Amino acid sequence: MSPELVITIFQTAVEVLLVLVLVILIPALIVGLLVSMFQAATQINEMTLSFIPKLIVTLLILMLAGPWLLRVIMEYTNQLFSNIPTYLG
Repeated sequence: MSPELVITIFQTAVEVLLVLVLVILIPALIVGLLVSMFQAATQINEMTLSFIPKLIVTLLILMLAGPWLLRVIMEYTNQLFSNIPTYLG
């Protein structure tokens, strides 16, 4: 197993991880920004006002995108396991 192959495997794993995390974090970031703008406009400084909407959006995204996220992880894992003979080669 060459160092280039290890770096390629690690790079692919990081790319998959980044896509999975961004799918969850970007909607929460957008909702947090909107809530912060609302708080700044109305001068309401309640911590739960920013936490609860982000939590709800994150849970909704996990419910809606969960099957897709699982499929991406499974495809990467299956590809990794099926290529083991090639990697050892």
